Parts: sequence; structure tokens; C-alpha cells
Amino acid sequence: MNAFDIAIVGAGPAGLAAARAAARSGKSVAVIDDNPEAGGQIWRGAAQIPLAAGARLFAMTRVFDVRPGFEVHTAPHGVIRAERLILATGARELFLPFPGWTEAGVAGAGALQTLVKSGMDVRGRRVLVAGSGPLLVAVAASLRAKGARVLGVAEQAPLGRIVPFLLRYAAKLPQATALRARLFGVPYWTGVWPVSFAAGRVALSNGRELDVDFLACGFGLVPNSEAAQLLGCRVEDGFVVVDSRQETTVRGVYCAGEPTGIGGLEKALEEGERAGAAATGQAVRPGRTGAFVRDLARAFALDGRLYGLARPETLICRCEEVPLAELAMHREWREAKLQTRCGMGACQGRICGPVAARLFGWTACSVRPPLVPVAAEWLATGQRQQEPGSDR
Repeated sequence: MNAFDIAIVGAGPAGLAAARAAARSGKSVAVIDDNPEAGGQIWRGAAQIPLAAGARLFAMTRVFDVRPGFEVHTAPHGVIRAERLILATGARELFLPFPGWTEAGVAGAGALQTLVKSGMDVRGRRVLVAGSGPLLVAVAASLRAKGARVLGVAEQAPLGRIVPFLLRYAAKLPQATALRARLFGVPYWTGVWPVSFAAGRVALSNGRELDVDFLACGFGLVPNSEAAQLLGCRVEDGFVVVDSRQETTVRGVYCAGEPTGIGGLEKALEEGERAGAAATGQAVRPGRTGAFVRDLARAFALDGRLYGLARPETLICRCEEVPLAELAMHREWREAKLQTRCGMGACQGRICGPVAARLFGWTACSVRPPLVPVAAEWLATGQRQQEPGSDR
């Protein structure tokens, strides 16, 4: 068993900031992430990111169970035990269904960006970026820098909400202006969203139709709060509740970054620093990003018409191929899950669960291990059985 003073789940900006702060105390720190390198979604593909001196990175490590007593069950490193636990598990994209959203050529905005950072060639490919949130412009700029032909950015939020938000946070205007400069000549439509996709053609709510190679589409972010829920931490409106020191309602468990509220890089770094300091008994600086989180949510609140795009035959659960009409026959998530297997596929409801919550008002009743798909031998023994002749 690996034992540390502090275990941090997640090696994105929040987790790295927490590791840096915790390591200052001289305590032993473990950082656990399912990617081969640190950086998370924001810094993925960047130049080598230094890990805090004294911290150990458990890379390509899948966390499938978290238990009281600060035990993190992983593959392939077994149980990692700590005296304090910091959850910096980030967020994932929110998808909303419309006719054709499961067709080849439709990808999450952040997912396409990740693929490109990993080496996918998009030079000369026609891309429309659509959905909601500041991420869209950043994705469009990065795709264009890699040679993609960005045909436009379709933001569902109206201009009347976006401009006041930008004016209130004028300090961020230079960054926004720089991104727009990288997209010179690329249309930015507000109050517009995709209504259908078929055979490479996107129909938009403003009446435009575009032929594309990729529709990169995402309607904001959903916090990865499953590990916190598994530990019994209080969650409200999908977000983990923390105090001014980033401690959750479970003593000794801290949470930082997007799981406590969608707020981007600055919030992640601030909360990670605070969590790492608090977990090791250091002085904690007060938070400054709470108002930004609330204003961001209001500025990019989703238009209710987005929830009416799916047709009866539109798939809601992609893994188990469950259409809207079949789900609509049921009263709540558990019943739908039992009768249709919705949420029981490879993604374990991470895509269709948030969709069902918005379309029907359903919420998952519980979170159970394994948190991610994992080999049965791990569940049975807690460690991978070596094959005969294997030295791994």
C-alpha cells in the first residue's frame, strides 16, 4: 500500500496548485491522474509542466473507488492511503441532443481540441464551433492555429447578456480581444445554436446551413463530483459544497476547481492553492472568484428552446441506444435505468445523465463504485494478475 500525508485526485491546474501549496509544508504528496502527463484539459499538450518538488505523480492511474479513511483505490497502483484528501477532479462537457448529434463528424468542442492536441491533423478541415461559454472561442482559436478552416462560432447566449458580463470583468477583455484577433474574419453569431446535423450539413437556428467536416459542439461544463458524492460530501445543484478553506462537509476531504463551481483557470489555481494550504495547516488566503462564477453562469445560461430540439427517435443514451420516446415513458431516473438500461453503458451516465436531468428534471439516486470502467480482476483482487512470462 502506498501511504502519503496528502493525496490529490486530479493533475489539472487545481490539483497542481494544491500539490505546490501542500509540498511547501514538507509533507509527502501524491497526485493521481488518469493521463500520462500532468496538466489536465486546460494545459494538455503544453510544454513540460513541472510537478511540485517532493510530490509524486501517479500517471495513467484510474481511480475506481474512494472510501472513508482516505483510501483511493486505483488501477494499476492498488490502494493509495493518505491523512488528507484533495479532490480536483475537474469537469466534463455538457451535451444536449438534437437530430444528428450522434453522427460521425459531431464531437465535443473540448474533445476535438483534445484530439488535435494529441496529434490529430485538421489542416484544411471545415469546422463549426457551437454551443455555449467562453471555451468556444478558445477552441476555435486553437483549431484555426492548427490549420482548420473555422467557418464560424455559434454561441447560444444572446449578445445582451455577454456584453455586460465582459464589461463587468474588464480585466479579462485583453485576453478575449486577443482570442478574437486570432479569429479575424470568422463570424461570431450570438443567440444561435445547431438544430440538426445530417450528412455533413449543419442547420442553425438562424436559418443558415453549412457544410462541415466537423461540428465541435458543447453547451458548457458539468462538474465531476462523483468521487465526492461517493465519500458522502454534500452536493448542491451538482456542485460540491465547501467552506472558506475548501473543506467539504466530510472532515479531512477538500475539493478545488470546477467541482465547486465552473469558473475557469484563475478559480482553479486559487482554490487549489487554498486547499493545499488548508490541508497542511498553513495560512489560507480568502477567495476572490465567487462573484465571477455566479456572473458567468448567468451570462451563459442555456436557452430553454435547446431542450426541445430532440425528436422522439433521437438517441439520448448513446451507449445503450435509448431514444427520447422510450425514456419519456418513465417517471424518474431509476425506473428509466431499470427498464431501458439508460446510463448503464460505458460512460456510466456521464453523458445521458446530465441530459436527462435537463430534459426531465431527473437526478441520479446514488453513486456507486466502480467510478470508471475497470477490469473485473481489479474488482476481485485489487491488483492486476500478471500473465505467465510477463515482467510487468
